[in-house]
Amino acid sequence: MTQNGDDATLVRRPGIPDFRLAPDQPEPAPPAPPQDPQADEPPKELPLDRNQAILEAAKQVGAVLKRKGHLFALAGSVAAYAHGGEKNLQHDVDFAIRPEDADAVAATLREAGLTVYSPPEDWLIKATCFGQPVDIIFELAHQPVGADMLERAEEVSVDSVRMPVLAPTDLLWSLIAAFSEHHCDFGAALPIARALREKVDWERVRRECGDAPMPAAFFFLLERLNVI
Repeated sequence: MTQNGDDATLVRRPGIPDFRLAPDQPEPAPPAPPQDPQADEPPKELPLDRNQAILEAAKQVGAVLKRKGHLFALAGSVAAYAHGGEKNLQHDVDFAIRPEDADAVAATLREAGLTVYSPPEDWLIKATCFGQPVDIIFELAHQPVGADMLERAEEVSVDSVRMPVLAPTDLLWSLIAAFSEHHCDFGAALPIARALREKVDWERVRRECGDAPMPAAFFFLLERLNVI
């Protein structure tokens, strides 16, 4: 056994080559991390909640119509929310106006920068606000919107913007009287009826709906569920 010392001789083991120092070279740089393709893009705002987007559209259009002095009222699910219903809004914003005011209202909305167009149906015009559809309706439950209904509208705060909103009785009538064999969505109207039941003149709604079968079926459901 050879001890470490000055006179020690190194014995090379067979089969193992001599080690040689490599010439001085800069160490290779570590590989660059993969580039994020979106790293240079400006940050994007988070999308609005759909319910809030619909409310923003309702506020904007309502403020424009109110500023121009049009006779109108908020309708549909946003009106139900304004009266205390759930914030579970449907797919669009609805406003009621008189038929004779349709052209003037369309001109006002275009002046405000909104896209306005006439669909095949002849009882409304449509607009787009903040990417949300807005229906400007001049016929509810197959009857022309009258000045008496709009004058009964109550000025209510809609997410901090005050505007006329269909009275609860008129609102429920407009939903129930529209039921037919081709349109009978009890599931959408039932939560509204529950939320507003103490504000509605149910006898008047029943009387104005007459003996039409689908509204009668809905009244039967309301009675069985103890809503009325």
